[in-house]
Amino acid sequence: MDTIDLIRRKAASKLKTIVLPEYKDPRMIEAAGIIEKGNIAKIVLLSEEKVLKEDKERYIDEFYALHKAKIADINEVKKVFEDPLYYAAMMVREAKADGFVAGASHTTPDVGRAAIRCLGVDERLGLACSCFIMVVPDCEYGASGTFIFADCGIIPEPNPRQLACIALHSSELATKVLGLEPRVALLSYSTKGSAKGKAIDKLTEALELAKDMAPQLLIDGELQVDAAIVPQVAGIKYPASPIGGRANVLIFPSLEAGNVSYKLVQRLSKARALGPLILGLNKPSSDLSRGCSAEDIVDCVAVTAIRAQ
Repeated sequence: MDTIDLIRRKAASKLKTIVLPEYKDPRMIEAAGIIEKGNIAKIVLLSEEKVLKEDKERYIDEFYALHKAKIADINEVKKVFEDPLYYAAMMVREAKADGFVAGASHTTPDVGRAAIRCLGVDERLGLACSCFIMVVPDCEYGASGTFIFADCGIIPEPNPRQLACIALHSSELATKVLGLEPRVALLSYSTKGSAKGKAIDKLTEALELAKDMAPQLLIDGELQVDAAIVPQVAGIKYPASPIGGRANVLIFPSLEAGNVSYKLVQRLSKARALGPLILGLNKPSSDLSRGCSAEDIVDCVAVTAIRAQ
C-alpha cells in the first residue's frame, strides 16, 4: 500500500469533521466532492449560509476575551471575523469540528495566525511549527520515498531549542499519521565537524536538547543531506551515525532552506507535498500551498483527520 492510499484509508477508519472555509475556491469544491465520495472525512464547506450569526457573535466575544491585552477595540476583532477562516478555527476550538484546512487562497502567515490565535499552542513544548509529508516516486531513500520535511512554513530562524521541538513534533506526526519509526537528521552544510561556525554550534546544541527531551528518539546531526539519507555516503562520512544514512525526518536549519528544498523536490521529482501541516497546537489544522491541487487538499484533509482521531 502506498503512502497516499494508507493516509486516506486511515482517515476513513474513524471519520472526523473537517472545516474548509475557502468555499468559493473551485479546488475546494472539487476536493470536498472527492472526500465525501471516498468517505474519507465529514466535510463542512463553510459557505455564507453556514455561518450562524449567533455563533459568530459569540466567537467574536470569546476571541476578544482571549486577546484583549493585545487588541485595542472589539471592532478590530469584528473586522478579522469578516474572513471565514477565523470562524472555522473557532468552530474547531469549540469542538464543533475536529480540524480545519485552508491556504488555497490565503497565505501561510494568514492561516498560521488564525490557527495559533484561535486554537492555542500546546503547553507541553510551547511551540507552533510546521512540516510537510513528502512522497517521492521511485525513490529508495527515507521510508521508500516518504519523508517529513520541517520546518518549511512558520519559524524563519529557529534557535537550538526550537529546532529540538520541531524535531519532536515532526517525529510524533511521522509515527501517528504514517506509522513510521522516526529517524531524524538535523541537516547542515557540514557532517559532524567537517566545517565550523555558529550555524554548526546551533545544531550541536539542538541535538543535545532533543536527546534530553526525548532520550528514545533516534536522531543525529549535524549532517549533510547525502550523509543523512544515503547509507553508502553515511558509511564514508560518518559510519558511527545511529541513523546510518536512513533518515526519514529531515529538520532544516532555517525556513529558507526548508521551503526552497521542499519546492525543489516537489517540482523536480514530481513528489507529492502534503502541508504545511501545523504542529504544536491544541487542535489539528493544515495550511496549503496556494499552488495546491484538489488532490493535495484531499490528502491534507485526510492527514488532519488522522491527527484528530
